[in-house]
Amino acid sequence: MSYRIAVDTGGTFTDVVVADERGTLIVGKALTTPTDTFSGLSAALDNAASFMGVSMDTILKETGVLTYGTTRSTNAIITSSAAKTALLLTEGFPDTLTYRHGGKREPLNLKMEFPDPYIPRRLTEEIRERINSEGGIEIPLDISQATSIIESFKPKNIEAIAVSFLWSIMNPVHELQIGELIKKILPDLPYTLSHQLNPIIREFPRTSSTAIDASLKPLMQKHFLVLEASLRSAGYEGEFLVSTSSGGIKHLADVVEKPIFTVKSGPAMAPLAGIAYAAAEELGNDVIIVDTGGTTFDVSLIRAGEIKYTRDTWLNGEWIGTNLGLSSVDIRSVGAGGGSIAWIDSGGLLRVGPDSAGADPGPACYGTGGDQPTVTDAAVVMGYIDPGHFLGGRMTLDAEAATEVVNAIAGQLDMSLEETAAGILEIAGEQMIKAIQEITVQDGVNPAESILVAGGGAAGLNIIPIAKSLGCAKVLLPKTAGALSACGGHYSNIVSEHSSSQYSSTNSFDFDGVSKVFGEINAKLDAEQKALKERGVTNFTREFFVEARYLNQQWEMDFKLPVLDIKNSEDVKVLIEEFHNVHFRRYAVKEEGGTIECINWKGRLIAEMEKPPHALDELNISSKIMTADRIVSAYFTEKGKCQTPVYMGAELSADCEILGPAIIEEPTTTVVVYPGARAQVTARGHYLLTPA
Repeated sequence: MSYRIAVDTGGTFTDVVVADERGTLIVGKALTTPTDTFSGLSAALDNAASFMGVSMDTILKETGVLTYGTTRSTNAIITSSAAKTALLLTEGFPDTLTYRHGGKREPLNLKMEFPDPYIPRRLTEEIRERINSEGGIEIPLDISQATSIIESFKPKNIEAIAVSFLWSIMNPVHELQIGELIKKILPDLPYTLSHQLNPIIREFPRTSSTAIDASLKPLMQKHFLVLEASLRSAGYEGEFLVSTSSGGIKHLADVVEKPIFTVKSGPAMAPLAGIAYAAAEELGNDVIIVDTGGTTFDVSLIRAGEIKYTRDTWLNGEWIGTNLGLSSVDIRSVGAGGGSIAWIDSGGLLRVGPDSAGADPGPACYGTGGDQPTVTDAAVVMGYIDPGHFLGGRMTLDAEAATEVVNAIAGQLDMSLEETAAGILEIAGEQMIKAIQEITVQDGVNPAESILVAGGGAAGLNIIPIAKSLGCAKVLLPKTAGALSACGGHYSNIVSEHSSSQYSSTNSFDFDGVSKVFGEINAKLDAEQKALKERGVTNFTREFFVEARYLNQQWEMDFKLPVLDIKNSEDVKVLIEEFHNVHFRRYAVKEEGGTIECINWKGRLIAEMEKPPHALDELNISSKIMTADRIVSAYFTEKGKCQTPVYMGAELSADCEILGPAIIEEPTTTVVVYPGARAQVTARGHYLLTPA
């Protein structure tokens, strides 16, 4: 097959990246079509095909692998538009989702109101049963009561059921019995059992992940199956893989069974592209990846070549919102994308986000009904985005509409039009800086010691002042920055993870218990490896992780084990040393000689996929003559209005340098080179930016 396709369906744009045999990546972009995903996907693919000089039909027929990422599941959680789901809990524990972890960011703020639990109390039922912490049955399952409750769901139009019983991870017999009852009474209703999805000790994250997974099944199963049918009808015959929150990909059938893995699946691909681009340019393996989309600004981190993971992925607010409960790529998101809406609060201060204009109605300058000022409108007013050259000239923007909505806010602030637009972009930038600091500074990482890789259609608008504020000396903005997450799909592997809980402390290590856990995890990974071998995959890697803490600490820390099993005291010593080192690196403190408690264990199987080579763009390396396409008037806070040259990215030669102020236009992104800053074109056609 000649091509590979990667897709990222975002809240505003659908990005398609096609890789040819020599590794050249071609980006296609189109507005997302929420009611018919394939329409937006095919429009973006058709756009990519136009740059390649072939038809969309030809690309589909000659493609062997299509990797798909989407924000649909994430948006369903955030907007409470997932399926109507019932939650079955052990009698006496109906408030697991209500109480969450019991904390909040501002403990002295007594006016803070917690959002409603993910599944409301009116849809939460208590089942009479009880398993103890050793797996013994304290109270047998009341079959009669459970049957009555499940039957009561029929007239309530329940669309899915989540089941999370106390200590089911030690003995799942009662959850399994409930599953059989559901299949008997409501055979067409999807359900999720907590011990099968997320067998960890802590009740809230296990229950939360179970509730999320069940609620997504009706929506995402339909979404994937309809999309696959549309692709097949269009002539696609290759593999259909789906990106997941773990930063890997899975076959469609696996994701349909556990759709929770698609939450934040699009942004989880960005780190893979970031480290691939940084490595190709020999910029090191400590990387901060930012992805500025139409709706959100996402940040992820790579240290020493390793992606940063977390079990604390929160949606709708840390500690007070909804917790994913599963290990996933650590992504910090703020509502500061290109479509984020600017507004004035009750105190008269200018704010940006978190609400977004999205794809419908979109920013005012799109001319599709938007009547609120957005970051994109501000960039048009400042002269950074040329209305006649947006998306390579495929979409003409309405500059008058952008001016009108920004001017409305300017009048309230008693500021000039340009000052207000600059303020919108600056406030959005401050939110972005805060998100970067949360994942770096608050975790013991100095951002100035990392390379910043910027992606997303709106990344180039303000990445230079962001880098300057953080102290980053270099920013790599790939030529395909407008579709960074989709690009990551080309550098991903099939990843499968399985977890299990087994308490053990280092002062009296439970070798038998931990050995049993490793055996169970390895058995599951063996089965998946066998299935993948039958599909033609040959290269595999295994990794094991543990969530551990110092004695009497409240929270565990997740880290990779340097060994693949723990059989003797020497292996325990290796575990202890690694825990101390990681704890010191993250928190600048370690307790030498302290007892370490190990709680949850995780195994990861990585199946290596073939990846496109890093193609060198066909740039003119002998000539460094740079001719501006045109001159525009652009506004910069420190200089005011400046006559600013605009360069077309496709016409720039390798190794040429552009001094700011200047603007570089790519078909899917715009790079603003601020006064005093410098942009260098690399041999691969990417942009290496140096702040003033």
